[in-house]
Amino acid sequence: MDLILWRHAEAVDLELVGDDMARYLTPRGEKQAARMAAWLDRQMPSGAKVLSSTAIRAEQTVHALGRKVKLSPALAPLGTPEQLLELVQWPDAKGCVLVVGHQPTLGQVIAKLLGLNASECAVKKGAVWWLRHRERDGVGQTVLVTVQSPELL
Repeated sequence: MDLILWRHAEAVDLELVGDDMARYLTPRGEKQAARMAAWLDRQMPSGAKVLSSTAIRAEQTVHALGRKVKLSPALAPLGTPEQLLELVQWPDAKGCVLVVGHQPTLGQVIAKLLGLNASECAVKKGAVWWLRHRERDGVGQTVLVTVQSPELL
């Protein structure tokens, strides 16, 4: 199974809109989302499942990809790593799943799956972490396939 974690692109500050779920992408965030979406579209299999948080900034980020998306409240801010992993059925699902979500949840999932001592990894706005579960000699392993930042595209 491949699990791609995509943090939403840069959004306006909470003070501007007053509701965290209503935060929307800045012009820079729109460019970040477009660059990353173009890269992802070239890399991801055509049958990949795409899931997104219901927050406006996440919906706008994933919209740049132009693929069918399922929105899930379980991926909203303050969701837990356990909710995310249950939703994507890690590590038992087949194929590739892309999740568009938030910090600190994405960083907590990464730390957990890679067995890191830290409670979470820092995930830049608009960045992607691509993880793969595989079996080696009867033992499950999580492999980091790539980390990509929109500024490097």
